[in-house]
Amino acid sequence: MSIFKGAGVAIVTPMKNNEEVNYDRLEQMIEYQINQGTDCIIIAGTTGESSTLTTEEHAEVIKAAVKFAKHRIPVVAGTGSNCTREAIHLSEEAEKAGVDGLLCVTPYYNKATQGGLIRYYTEIANSVKLPIIMYNVPSRTGCNILPETAAKLYHDVENIVAIKEATGNVAQAAKTMYLTDGKLDLYSGEDGIVVPLMSIGAIGVISVWSNVAPKDVHDMCMAFFDGDTKKAMEIQLKAQPLIEALFSEVNPIPVKKALNLMGMEAGPLRSPLTEMTDANAAKLAETMKNYGIKLA
Repeated sequence: MSIFKGAGVAIVTPMKNNEEVNYDRLEQMIEYQINQGTDCIIIAGTTGESSTLTTEEHAEVIKAAVKFAKHRIPVVAGTGSNCTREAIHLSEEAEKAGVDGLLCVTPYYNKATQGGLIRYYTEIANSVKLPIIMYNVPSRTGCNILPETAAKLYHDVENIVAIKEATGNVAQAAKTMYLTDGKLDLYSGEDGIVVPLMSIGAIGVISVWSNVAPKDVHDMCMAFFDGDTKKAMEIQLKAQPLIEALFSEVNPIPVKKALNLMGMEAGPLRSPLTEMTDANAAKLAETMKNYGIKLA
């Protein structure tokens, strides 16, 4: 059974002005997402600034998300690392916290071989009983899970059940689906091509866009599942300028700015991330207004 189907939000980690995690605001954001129809909370991923959380904070943020979601929708925890031992530790902590699944990014900086990726994912999977989503985002990690590697892991490791595809390469995703007989759960990791990936078998998206327009992302997925591809396409295309604005600087810089513009108090970013430039922030605000998002 799939961990979730539909719109998963790659939720931000809100911060206080002193850059401590703002747990009260995180609870409010999770409540907002659930009320707007989001199908899954993905906590402590790239958008959640996992790379600048301490190991202790990382585990605490995951525990908090499980507590706040109250089992109303699944919670998936980002637990990948450039160190396999660290990834195993975080995965074990997330399992103890009661998450429904893990999102494990490929090792970054190390530039693992395909054999290294097989060992990395197998060792993580063997350390827990939770279902695992492989996260393929070579633009950030310098490491690409080839279709043959994804297929081998899917066939050989029982609890490796899905892949978050963020290469932007639909042909690669199609080959991965072909090699797994369409049975590997595919999630789009690119907000701009959710519907195209659903046309080759994707069952949803792990979305940055969902932070600011959760109902639209959910409705797009449900329209596709219901056979209304025209409606799904219309929602997808309407969002293109907004999606471009949300990625006009390194994620999660723009989405945190967008949430702050909406009055949702996502707070500052931790170094080395910086605040959005004034020019790009003005373009983002204008794009949000044109899309129909009310600013504070």
